[in-house]
Amino acid sequence: MSVAYIFPGQGSQYVGMGKDLCVQFPEAKKYFDEADAVLGFSLSKICFEGPEDELKQTKNTQPAIFLHSVAVWNLLKPSDAAMVAGHSLGEYSALVAAGAISFTDAIKLVRLRGELMQKAGEENPGTMAAIVGLDPNVVAEVTNVASEAGVVQPANFNSPGQIVISGSVTGVRKAMELAKERGAKLVKELVVSGAFHSPLMQGAKEELKKALDATTIHDTKIPVYANVSAKPVQKADEIRTLLFEQVTSPVRWEESVTNMAAAGASKFVEVGPGKVLQGLVKRITASAEIAGVDKATEVK
Repeated sequence: MSVAYIFPGQGSQYVGMGKDLCVQFPEAKKYFDEADAVLGFSLSKICFEGPEDELKQTKNTQPAIFLHSVAVWNLLKPSDAAMVAGHSLGEYSALVAAGAISFTDAIKLVRLRGELMQKAGEENPGTMAAIVGLDPNVVAEVTNVASEAGVVQPANFNSPGQIVISGSVTGVRKAMELAKERGAKLVKELVVSGAFHSPLMQGAKEELKKALDATTIHDTKIPVYANVSAKPVQKADEIRTLLFEQVTSPVRWEESVTNMAAAGASKFVEVGPGKVLQGLVKRITASAEIAGVDKATEVK
């Protein structure tokens, strides 16, 4: 049985995350202490105590989820990992797990990515919306037509019939109207700090490129299924390019999971806070065995 390890993205954070891990496992505390030292502020305090408003700021959310995921991964040290993938920000956790980037380099990148995306969201305000019950081709058509009203494109292909769109407020709201007309079961605007995975993140993308170019990236030990292509990648140069493109490109999660299953993955283990990805995998490939490790009690 091939096992795929998957890593969550933004939205999985919660106040108190990682505290039980640090109390029970000195190895986990070591990562939280190192993160605080590298970043120059107490990210661990924000994880453990909040306040929630501070944890929900993109510049804090992204390194918090990454830190929690990598700490759990290093407690598990699984020998059965055949492949990995991460949802958006989670791709950085997956790349650390696969040996492509060091923890220290990756947490600096992730903090910077969060800061840049938060700044881009403030400078180019936008929004995102979930569309449930429409075919991906119909959603693409809807966003194409709506783009006459403003920037809008699919941002996350999460699971069958669940797609998130992203862009300017006018573009997204026009697409929401059109999606309702086309018979979507649910159309809901999301509470977000920016239009992630849309062209409105271009400023963040350009700044991130400088940091990516200056970061040492190695070929991976195991395949990493990339958000941009939904295909396995192992070469350092390709990883660098894909992380750059990822900022403004859709997350092809449904396709990634389908491709991992086709490559032999019959069990998916979510590593890090929450259960979002477990729910998505269940809807994508019903026959797969699904598990998750978030809390200290789940570390085996």
